[in-house]
Amino acid sequence: MLAFLIRRLFQAMVVMFVISLLSFSIQDNLGDPLRELVGQSVSEEQRQVLRDELGLNDPFITQYLRFAGKALQGDLGTSYFFKEPALQVILKKLPATLELVFGATLIIIFFSVPIGVYAAIKPESWFSKCAMGLSIVGISIPVFLTAILAIYLFSVELAWLPSFGRGVTEHVFGSWETGFLNADGLLHLLLPCVSLASIMLPLFVRLIRAEMMEILQSEYVKYAWAKGLSPMRIWFVHALKNTMLPVITVGGVQIGTMVAYTILTETVFQWPGMGFLFLEAVNRVDTPLIVAYLIVVGAIFVITNTVVDLIYGLVNPTVKLAGRAS
Repeated sequence: MLAFLIRRLFQAMVVMFVISLLSFSIQDNLGDPLRELVGQSVSEEQRQVLRDELGLNDPFITQYLRFAGKALQGDLGTSYFFKEPALQVILKKLPATLELVFGATLIIIFFSVPIGVYAAIKPESWFSKCAMGLSIVGISIPVFLTAILAIYLFSVELAWLPSFGRGVTEHVFGSWETGFLNADGLLHLLLPCVSLASIMLPLFVRLIRAEMMEILQSEYVKYAWAKGLSPMRIWFVHALKNTMLPVITVGGVQIGTMVAYTILTETVFQWPGMGFLFLEAVNRVDTPLIVAYLIVVGAIFVITNTVVDLIYGLVNPTVKLAGRAS
């Protein structure tokens, strides 16, 4: 396990290096940072002086090494608009985004597992056929269209749920706030979480069904039937446990992908999270904030994938974590 952790840590460092390099390299294509800092009233001579002071005339490798040195200390630059450290601005919005991802993940787990298992056990039932048909529709509809339709139906026509904002939040610790602890916050969370989950839920239903059906045809499951074990034990102990390994593989990647999908969801629902902040930063050409967002999202992907690899060992101890059999 120790060798595996060391190897994964090294891989994570390489990935974060590539992400930071790519994120930093796009700055020159986003516009002149001096325009955001000083406006149009400064003369060209003064601009050149400022460029020298800020190191913008230095070679790319020199600028990147300076940026990387500060990044290792937690300094990803200062936002032009907020006049605050970019990482601090991102972290203020992080709880709202993680709240959406967590809510969507709960919806996916609680619906995809029972529906997928039932569709595998009884593939010819009307419920299974309806579920598979709806899953194709769900995969085909973009998340922003689902969000707009949900707002129109449940907020405009029926007036059951709020259509924008985060609602009332409560402090958990420090500056971390959540809407899960009160009714108003939960009502504001419902539509964004359902919309965000809509693109992943059909995928997991179909994945669980396909894996479960394949495992139910395996030799050891047939042997379990021959031994006279109860159907519930065969389905949920022998079959489902082995079904979850590839599901966790895809799930780890998709949870990180949902962080990116929050850009669309947060825009439609005016949700004050990282995705909405990122679009505002793009419109304002706030390059430090854009770079900080890309690095934070990249770090979330790396951490998620590492955690998924560790979960492998809990679900299936035969997985070779350290390059050899456990």
